[in-house]
Amino acid sequence: MTPYELLRRYDEEQYNSDNRMVNGQFFPSSTLEVKEGETVGVVLLNLGGPDSEEAVKPFLYNLFMDPAIIDFSQVVYFQARGRVRQAFSKIISYFRSKSVAEDYKEISDDGGSPINPLTREQSENLEQTLNEQYAAEMGVAFKTYMAMRYWKPFSEDAVAQMQDDGVDKVVLLPLYPQYSKTTTGASLVEWYEMEKAGEMPEWPTSFVFEYATYPKYLKALSERIDEGLERFPEEVRDDVHFLFSAHGTPLNEMQDRRDPYCCLVHSTVKHLMEHRGHDHEFSTAFQSKVGPSKWLEPPTDETVAELAEEGEDVLVIPVAFVTDHIETSYELAIEIPEDLEEEGEPIPEHYEVMPGLNSHPKFIEALADVTAAQLELPDAHTMRPWSARPCYDSRERDIRCQQCQRIAEATDWSEKESEEPERTPAAA
Repeated sequence: MTPYELLRRYDEEQYNSDNRMVNGQFFPSSTLEVKEGETVGVVLLNLGGPDSEEAVKPFLYNLFMDPAIIDFSQVVYFQARGRVRQAFSKIISYFRSKSVAEDYKEISDDGGSPINPLTREQSENLEQTLNEQYAAEMGVAFKTYMAMRYWKPFSEDAVAQMQDDGVDKVVLLPLYPQYSKTTTGASLVEWYEMEKAGEMPEWPTSFVFEYATYPKYLKALSERIDEGLERFPEEVRDDVHFLFSAHGTPLNEMQDRRDPYCCLVHSTVKHLMEHRGHDHEFSTAFQSKVGPSKWLEPPTDETVAELAEEGEDVLVIPVAFVTDHIETSYELAIEIPEDLEEEGEPIPEHYEVMPGLNSHPKFIEALADVTAAQLELPDAHTMRPWSARPCYDSRERDIRCQQCQRIAEATDWSEKESEEPERTPAAA
């Protein structure tokens, strides 16, 4: 499905005001019964990145064509919206492609994004883990597929391979621990529209909504933090300030559309720091703002400058990213300190960026666990899926953004398996 065709369908269905964009319910959240001899396709949803310098411009075009990221519905009449967005996307991708290509060259020898090979490695490790845990004893096979939103391999590529492999059941697994309309939602609606258009079989499908506080995910983050701390001189290590940085979103996504993303990011931070025993001072900020509209605050670059002013050494923790890519390896590690220095702003004496989760064994185990939870496997006990679990009590979380509206709380994965609590909405 072309970006323009998806845009047309998106606008016709008025998805920007559709609650499924913020709760993910384009597909059932219930478990799928898997029979002996069947093949389960696990589709890893991610944004992707250009694989060469020549791919930067079309990658940016695909990105800016996505109405889940930039909404024209309030400013452009419906009949003209598609043509206006297409013109906008062509112009902005043309003018930005050269500078963005230079940024990729700073972090990659071939001018491509590291997200592609790193996601492929995650996919291979997840497939191996799932098959080692479940395939031999239960007569079930697992196959994993990458479905990138803005560059190859696209969802169409995944679908073609899944048909060749004879997949019987599908689990959609976002490589976004914290759900957002602009990330997981953008991938789910594309998959849903492709199915409606007859561009794929109507496979029995379930999906993972979020795993923002899943214990193994938190443990993987904590171990990567320890690796980051090793980069600091021993004499300052105990006093390093943790700065959690997440990709920002326009403020109206939270205020008007009730996107749970910001609340889920702060839930991750809360439970991670509890896991670590609050061993360091910490704060949370948001990066990658574009355009004039108001975004989630505070901005990461300004927060780094403020911490430097206070004499803090800083470890930046990319809390919403699961691989190294341009927004971690370049924006956080190179661009922010360089820009602050050019502007005459202070920068920390010691400044490091945490390594990405990539294929950390605990993270791969976390992905395997939340995938298996969506399945009823023959003669196997798996934990209850996210939809059968409660959310945390919003009154217990005091870590919030400046504009918090208490929209959501993360799934409580710690509940005992013998309990069957009702999943309640995460309201204030």
